[in-house]
Amino acid sequence: MNDFFAVPLPDELRAGLRGTALAFRGYNVTNLGRSSELLAHPAYAPVVKQYLTEASRICSELTDKKTELLRRVREGREASLRNYAEALALVVAMEFAHMRILRDQFDIDVSQARLAFGYSLGELSAVGTGGLFSLEDVLTVPIRLAGDCVALAQDVTMGIIFSRGPALVEDDVHRLCLRITAEGRGVVAISAVLSPNSLLLLGQRASIRRFAKLMYDLLPRAVHLRINPHRWPPLHTPIVWQRNIPNRAGVMLQNIPIGPTAATPEVVTLIDGKTRYGELNTRDLLQRWSDHPQRLWDAVYETLSAKVTNVIHIGPEPNLIPATFKRLSDNVRQQVSGRSLGSIGRRAVSGMARRPWLGALLPTKTSLFRAPHLRHVILEDWLLARAPD
Repeated sequence: MNDFFAVPLPDELRAGLRGTALAFRGYNVTNLGRSSELLAHPAYAPVVKQYLTEASRICSELTDKKTELLRRVREGREASLRNYAEALALVVAMEFAHMRILRDQFDIDVSQARLAFGYSLGELSAVGTGGLFSLEDVLTVPIRLAGDCVALAQDVTMGIIFSRGPALVEDDVHRLCLRITAEGRGVVAISAVLSPNSLLLLGQRASIRRFAKLMYDLLPRAVHLRINPHRWPPLHTPIVWQRNIPNRAGVMLQNIPIGPTAATPEVVTLIDGKTRYGELNTRDLLQRWSDHPQRLWDAVYETLSAKVTNVIHIGPEPNLIPATFKRLSDNVRQQVSGRSLGSIGRRAVSGMARRPWLGALLPTKTSLFRAPHLRHVILEDWLLARAPD
């Protein structure tokens, strides 16, 4: 395990809940993580089996295709894009199981945490485990729409655009996406804002390569684009309009009951990185979730601004959110070149040049200085390290 991650004692984790953020992972090309080890452990097996069995039933009924998540986990077989619905069910089931194990085995009431957020599918898990929806309610909409998402993914490519110089101007990236889309040869759009200097794009057919060809018309030479080799469902982009996914999701949500008036802990949506889910806005937010870019950077800064001291990463093999925090922590440390992170001020950062995008933010976005001081816990690793004898 990397030194960046901690394995605190249960009492420490319990005592620090008021200063803790819960971060839920989303769908990825790999989704099993250490689920088979949790399933094999006598203390955890009943809960893991319960949620995998229930998620299998839900997935089977919604897809009319037999789903056996227990078998998939035991055999260590990853679900491909072809089995997208099963992958969704697996990730959400394990996130629910993680939360239940914390409560039952360690008497850790995660509802007392400072806040929660999740990337893509993870936001649905955060809302569900926060008490607004049951496991079945969380899975119903994404699984019913999974087939259309897979169909749209067949000609969709992901591009990672990043700057080694100044921050990216999001409006310029968006402007070029609109220009290429208007050519009528495939939609391309921003799918996620990972940081001020990195964005994810999703584009149909050759639109990502078209973006790479034209990007220096509007963007500086310090900007680069890397193409991801995998296929991705184009959620969080207007591509989903082609199958009416936002409207269909909205209609389904009208018939799903909502729990208490607010999630506990409060769930920050990645639609804007700030808004909390409540009684009146939950269905609207979940509908917009399907086609709005994931503003991960805004949620990261909101977490730092909330004076959180611990981040618990939930789900099998979480990667994107921990990597974002790790990169930010390393960048801040390197940027200040050994100066005191607790007392550094405007004069100390005025000459920073290693990362112009970060140097421009630090004098005013002072909460960023807190990044190296956060303690991160990968929950599935923690559960196995602290498992009862």
